[in-house]
Amino acid sequence: MKQLFTLFLTFARIGLFTFGGGYAMLPMLTRVVAGEKKWVTEDELIDFYAISQCTPGIIAVNTATFIGVKLKGIAGAVFATLGLIFPSVVIITLIAAFLRDFGSNEDVQNALAGARVAACALMTVAVIRLGRKAIRSIISAVIAAGAFVLAAFFGASPVWIALGAVVLGTLYAVVITRRRTDK
Repeated sequence: MKQLFTLFLTFARIGLFTFGGGYAMLPMLTRVVAGEKKWVTEDELIDFYAISQCTPGIIAVNTATFIGVKLKGIAGAVFATLGLIFPSVVIITLIAAFLRDFGSNEDVQNALAGARVAACALMTVAVIRLGRKAIRSIISAVIAAGAFVLAAFFGASPVWIALGAVVLGTLYAVVITRRRTDK
């Protein structure tokens, strides 16, 4: 039970102090979950992130769920997920209850503009860190560049991009394996 409570509190802290969504959350997830707690490796976290991108739902919630399952099964998934969403639910409930014109408040708009810039910076850090870990060969660099072009310039669905990358990576592995066995 203690580890379940620790899961909840850890993910609540991540949920409370991360703004900008799942991508902006990656640096903190990496630092806390893979670094401080050593619950997963950075490679496992990247895998969870990739799977979370391809499954329905919020990427950060899906990632928390996968980490929870790895650590403590279904109960771990529930505690990690509830921990992650708890701060947002409380904050949104308080805002809805007490501030009807919250969104049109000029101070709030200025604060959100600053938060958006910070979220973009955090996402950039996440991309750089992911790239350093994930891009290990020419073929992975080509797949990453292709995925970027498809998403940024053609608006391709992340699900199709991820599935295409899986197919290309698998085909490449099969070709390499065949070449090695032929020699």
